[in-house]
Order: sequence, then C-alpha cells, then structure tokens
Amino acid sequence: MRIGIMGLGRIGAFHTETLAGLDAVDSLVVTDPVAATVAAVTGRFGATAADSPEALLAAGVDGVVIAAATDAHPELILAAVKSGIPVFCEKPVARGVEESLKVLRSVEGSGVEVHIGYNRRFDAGFMAARRAVVSGELGALHTVRSTTLDPAPPPAAYVATSGGIFRDCSVHDFDIVRWVTGREVVEVYATGGNRGAEYIRAAGDVDTASALLTLDDGTIAVISNSRHNARGHDVRLELHGMKDSIAVGLEDKLPLRSVEPGAGFPAGVPHTFFMDRFADAYRAELTAFTEVVAGTRTSPCTVADAVEASRIADACTLSLHEHRPVRLEEVRA
Repeated sequence: MRIGIMGLGRIGAFHTETLAGLDAVDSLVVTDPVAATVAAVTGRFGATAADSPEALLAAGVDGVVIAAATDAHPELILAAVKSGIPVFCEKPVARGVEESLKVLRSVEGSGVEVHIGYNRRFDAGFMAARRAVVSGELGALHTVRSTTLDPAPPPAAYVATSGGIFRDCSVHDFDIVRWVTGREVVEVYATGGNRGAEYIRAAGDVDTASALLTLDDGTIAVISNSRHNARGHDVRLELHGMKDSIAVGLEDKLPLRSVEPGAGFPAGVPHTFFMDRFADAYRAELTAFTEVVAGTRTSPCTVADAVEASRIADACTLSLHEHRPVRLEEVRA
C-alpha cells in the first residue's frame, strides 16, 4: 500500500522510518512546510515529495498519517476523510474539546476510518494489563495508579501553546485508564506545582501534577506527572484488585533506584526518552493502521475515544485552577 505522511518533525520523521520498514507498505509520499526536511526524508527513505497536503491526497495514497502541528489536525483529518482516505492522526484531534466534537460530527457516518494515536494501547505490558482486567483475574478493581514522568521539560515554545500538562501529557494516562479498565471517569480533583523551569510557570502551567479520578464503578485512579524526572522517562501503571495486583513498567529499565539493602533491581540502564520506551508500541500501532487501511480491522482508537480523554484533561485543568472537584458533566459540550 501507499501511505502519505503529513508533517515531518520529530514524531513525523520517526513514523516515516517505522512505515518504511513495514512489509505492508510499498511506497511513501511526504509533505512538510520545511523543504530541507522533506529533502532529507525523501533522500533517506526513497519517499516521494508532495508540495502540499492537497497534492499528497491526490497522489494515490491508500492511507494518511498526520503528524503536523495540533492546530492543523482538524483541517487535515477532514480533508482526508472528504477524499475517502483512512487517517491516522497523532493526538489530540484538536486543541480543544469543542473543535474536536466538530471533527467527530463530521467523521461520524462518513464510512472513513480515523485512528487517533495513543501508543500505550499497543504496548505489550498495557495490553497484558487489559487482558487481566477483562478476564476477571484481578477481581473488582479498587485502585489504579498511572504515572508519566518525563526526564526534562519540552521547549518553552511548545509549553506556551500545548494547553497545559493535563492536555499534552496526562492525557495519555487518562486514555489508558479508560482503555485498560473499561470504565468512564465521572469526577476529578487535580493539583499541581512548580519546582523547575520558570518558563512553565510563566506560561500559566505547572511542571508537576497529580489528579484523583473517580471511575463510574467507584474505582479510584491516581495520576502522577512531572516534567522533571532526572533519572529517566518513567511510565507505569498499577492495578490493584480484590484478588490480585499487577504492574506495567516494572522491569529492569525502570528509572527508579532502590535503597533497600542488597536490592539489585532494577539493574538495567533507565529509559531516557519516550521513543526508547515505546519503540515497539509505535511499530505495533502503525502496523494496526495498515490493517485499518486494508479493511481488516476498524479503528482501535476512535475520535470519540480521543474526545473523552480530552474532556478529562479539561476537567482536570478546571479543577487545578479552581481548587475543587469537577464532575465530567461540567465540561460536556
């Protein structure tokens, strides 16, 4: 199949390399506003260059991967859907829930599959955790803990336009809690602080955050996030049930150091980057998209899924600013 890639920044270039290595992909067409970036990618992977998204959509592609800036996502998704071309788009669907809902309404009933990129759904550990919940081997859940700690904050320009830590970082935790547990969030309480980069405070954001989520069956989910985790990129999930407890991310590359006498775990070199931690998941995610393009499966993460994760992020942002619990109904458009 022939796949188009719109946007060749860090994640777009990474996706191009991954797609070039998939057996199902015969050829690539790429576009980006930066000509030098396009030239570098076409030279390295033998891709064809398109001078605009419109030209790319007209180049006979079977599917489109959107890795452009967030503000461009709605327009590009809708252009591909109008052309009848299946879409993979990196999260989020749009900067806010209201605009995301407009995209959802336009996509619904179109018959065109749209797959939103939440890579943890394709990580082996997270998939095993979901199977454990579905099988009932854990019993009824009472506590979930989801952690995302980055080794260093993103650039100031990114922070200034990201919408805040809950919308650009914690949203991965929100999505995976919904997916693994199969439950919906009904209430949140969030807090945060600033102990690091001053430009994060200047942007009206926090660099460390926590949120308590109440799920619709009474399970409590605890979310922990930080932009400053010097030991590495730490992503984990704990599920505690009435019969058993399990953890995702409890392995030798865990960026955590034990001070228990004689402890030798974890013994590996810590993960330092999300592309290191989730390299296999990204490959599995794009492999799944080729199956969506081929028509052998439906979207494994829909626009509706992404909208719900964004609603939780909005509720947490409101809770942070107003110092109070927020019911999800308050942020439903």
